[in-house]
Amino acid sequence: MPDAGSLLEHTLRFSVRTYEVDENGHVNNAVYLQWAENLTAEHAESAGFGRAWSLERGGAWVVRRHEITYHQPAMRGDEIKATVRVLALGGVRGIRRTSFIRVGDGVAIAEVESEWVWVRVSDGRPMRVPGELTDRYRPVLSGEDSEAS
Repeated sequence: MPDAGSLLEHTLRFSVRTYEVDENGHVNNAVYLQWAENLTAEHAESAGFGRAWSLERGGAWVVRRHEITYHQPAMRGDEIKATVRVLALGGVRGIRRTSFIRVGDGVAIAEVESEWVWVRVSDGRPMRVPGELTDRYRPVLSGEDSEAS
């Protein structure tokens, strides 16, 4: 079972690739969403609650809303530290925040707050997040998990 820290957060480092840069010379706006969704999927897999786990329970996560705040542009070749953190989980939804930091100078590049809805695969209708997931995250999110200290 993953420790409390890896349940809440997942971090990757990568360099901005040429094809991610737009005509203005900085990372295209849509790329931040791709990065955030990729990091979220990797986090779910590493925590043991990925695609196969979801399908076994007849459900899947779909995005309801993304809100992006841009602070500074990222440029081709910049090394980026991306961290996703689970903020809330319950009912039919989960909320995550993804932050992007330029490694070279520690400057915040952007943040994405995402609301995900758990849906039934058979018909796409929202349904409650499986209890085994909310039960595992509840103590971690509330700070009660002894591994969190």
